[in-house]
Amino acid sequence: MKWASAISEQPELESAIDECAASLRNQLDGSPANLAVVFASSHYSHNYEAIPDLIRQALRGEDDPPMVLGCSGGGIIGNGQEVEQRPALSITAASLPDVTLTPFHLAGDSLPDLDAGPSSWEELLKVSPTDAPQFVILADPFSFPVQNLLMGLDFAFSGAAKIGGLASGGQQQNGNALFLGNRVHRSGAVGVALHGNITIDTVVAQGCRPIGKPMRITQSRQNMLESLDGETPLTILRGLYPTLNERDQGLMRNSLFLGVVMDEFLDDPQQGDFLIRNVMGMDDRSGSLAIGEMLKEGQLVQFHLRDADTSAQDLAAVLDRYAGDNRENQAQGALLFSCLGRGQYLYGRPNHDTDLFRDKLGSVPLGGFFCNGEIGPVSGTTFLHGYTSSFGIFRPRL
Repeated sequence: MKWASAISEQPELESAIDECAASLRNQLDGSPANLAVVFASSHYSHNYEAIPDLIRQALRGEDDPPMVLGCSGGGIIGNGQEVEQRPALSITAASLPDVTLTPFHLAGDSLPDLDAGPSSWEELLKVSPTDAPQFVILADPFSFPVQNLLMGLDFAFSGAAKIGGLASGGQQQNGNALFLGNRVHRSGAVGVALHGNITIDTVVAQGCRPIGKPMRITQSRQNMLESLDGETPLTILRGLYPTLNERDQGLMRNSLFLGVVMDEFLDDPQQGDFLIRNVMGMDDRSGSLAIGEMLKEGQLVQFHLRDADTSAQDLAAVLDRYAGDNRENQAQGALLFSCLGRGQYLYGRPNHDTDLFRDKLGSVPLGGFFCNGEIGPVSGTTFLHGYTSSFGIFRPRL
């Protein structure tokens, strides 16, 4: 297994692909590219249709051309570099001699019913749980029910890593591009199942820190949070506010989130055990909150805050934890799916997350893009996130 990543800011598409291909060939040092993951900014939108074939030709060796997977992006990541608001194209390529790649394109109306059995999902994706597949998924935010796909994949392929993001760069339906093989799709979802001598480790940084203490939901209705430990959420927040410093009081007013513990057997949750969801609104009369997630009575929750410093600390913490758990560091390549709201918009400078990744894990080839939503697991269940950096780290299984 060998990975490589390259990025180009050449404004002409063919020049950008040629520049990336030359760098990739040098990094792969004669190993054939079996997979090429491409992300292209909207500056190339008039030429999206040409991208798959140009890459297949540029990276074709003596063997077959690589499987192309990718999409358009509002910001592009390649070779550990983040490029926003400028033309950029990145290709992350891999030589995978002991890995089988099974590509798929899904239309929104092609998904099995949520009460369908696992075999329906196996038939749809042409892979079996006995293959122990890992998934990279890219979807169009305007046309595809990605949460239904993630629920189905978790049901049929529990324990399998699922990582990815929602295409960006387009402002309306059919404005994004999804690349698969030699085709360009304007809707649905594309992806690849990888099985054989490969593992995808997932690292998800949601960029928040907890305030107060964990509490049980004692009353809820759909996404309405009505009672915590027998008190209204508004009462809890009014009691919490004076205990915070001035900076955190400001964040509570403007950047308040709810963390939901997804592992029902977890009584002492740590940072990273929470699914972070928006506080969407407040009812002053009842003291209840509208949350961007369906809630259940008995769930453990905790309020969270987010800002640039918190996001940086959270990412450092989860990468430190991963590095500590994987001291041999067999990582060969990685993909980063980061929110459009991160990057320069959040940190005031480029390359924050990629620099931190390099500091913690070394010079692992890293590509990716800034997404309209990020796919990654929390406590073993796969979710669609916002404001998140979701890493897929590739290493040999054996």
